[in-house]
Amino acid sequence: MRARSSPSLRLNASLSAHVRAGEHDGALLLLRRMHRRGVPLDSFSFTPAFSACAALSSARGRLAGRNLHALALKTGALSGSITCTALLDAYAKCAGEPPDDDATRLFDEMPSRDTVAWNALLACLSRRGRAADVLTTFRRMALPARVRATEFTLATLLTACGSLTARQLGEQVHAAAVVAGACDSVVLSTTLVGFYADCGLVDRASTVFDLHLRRGGDEAARNALIAGWVRNGRRGEAFAALREVAAELNAKALTAALAACELRRGREIHGAAVRRAITGGSPVLCDALSDMYARCGELEPARRVFEHAPARDAVSWAGLIRAYGRHGRAGEAVALFRKMPGGADGGALLAVLSACGHAGLVEEGSECLLAARAGGGVEPAAEHRACFIDLLGRAGRVEEAWRVFDGAGPEVCACVAVLNACAANMDPERGLVAAERLLGLAATGGGGAAAYVALAKFYAGVGMWEKAEEMRRSIRSRGLRKELGFSRQID
Repeated sequence: MRARSSPSLRLNASLSAHVRAGEHDGALLLLRRMHRRGVPLDSFSFTPAFSACAALSSARGRLAGRNLHALALKTGALSGSITCTALLDAYAKCAGEPPDDDATRLFDEMPSRDTVAWNALLACLSRRGRAADVLTTFRRMALPARVRATEFTLATLLTACGSLTARQLGEQVHAAAVVAGACDSVVLSTTLVGFYADCGLVDRASTVFDLHLRRGGDEAARNALIAGWVRNGRRGEAFAALREVAAELNAKALTAALAACELRRGREIHGAAVRRAITGGSPVLCDALSDMYARCGELEPARRVFEHAPARDAVSWAGLIRAYGRHGRAGEAVALFRKMPGGADGGALLAVLSACGHAGLVEEGSECLLAARAGGGVEPAAEHRACFIDLLGRAGRVEEAWRVFDGAGPEVCACVAVLNACAANMDPERGLVAAERLLGLAATGGGGAAAYVALAKFYAGVGMWEKAEEMRRSIRSRGLRKELGFSRQID
């Protein structure tokens, strides 16, 4: 085994010290300098560097992790399980949208996998919303690999069960945790509260909280319980819990409660947040406040909260643009869209196209679409094309709507949009072509009940009653259900 040089030892120790002190950019800068100066890099160099990547924002951490991954392979420093697990953890914490499979590829290539590595992979899948894959991976972990599950394994499993509303399986995980004596873990108990709330069993969530967490006063668990009460329509208990911890209010609890608020209570929460100086450090709370005011029709207060937020991301901009569109103020939605720094993103583009569609602002919608592609680098997706087709159809410009549709791929939402446009403008010839395309997609499961509802509506609109009834029979025979509308306004 080659002995490491003294400079390498000192610099590796300095790397670890940077990471422990939270100086993640400094650690990566030091590693870059070591490489440029020809200092030998080994697993002791890369392990803290990968940990620094894990602490960065998703995009930066993923890019830095990939670059260091390539360098580690080139230098042969990626042989140890500890270094591989550190890189796996970085990929897990900085995971992008599918099909970003860096973590799964690395995991499959690891020569040996311990519990920490399995937990990192499970966490990666959970963060990316792949709850079913979490369960499948756990079966691989428990049966062929026979790796012992820890409290963090069980917590990730419970999160996946909550996402899938898999009540029975989650209860089995709870039972396993009780047998293992792991319920005293704050992490696991907090996850149990969230799981039962996700499954609509708020009383059980409250019982778990009272048994394991109330005396400890865990903030995350109380926030999960308040959010569960709100999601399940039990706002009385949510506000009672807020009053109980009035001296320890935090941004997450207030954000959860705002989803259940009418204007009066929302103003009370806003006042409490301002008095405790919470809004200044929480962009998420500011977004929730702005959304609450917009939902109640108070767009001026919503705009003031938006303007005074400590930071505004793409979600903030898209939320206010959407609010202006919902309340018929499309001109202000377009003006706000044009002010977005660094160009628009997909969510803001969808919001402004919807606003223009309902107001008949075809030229403005077209300009926003072109500006998003040129300035923000946004490539329109299926939902953007569908929204633009709807905009053109509402304005009676069926020929242009058809050209957009004809250039699109096999997209259910585009088919539905052009069907509505043809029905509204009495163009059954083109509508029948779109209907045939949508039927082919619906036959393979695309679109679900919404596709058949759109087809039935179109056929009825052009007087083809037998075809309309056939579509309705298809909905019943396939066991499909149309999503019901609902109101979020709470008195």
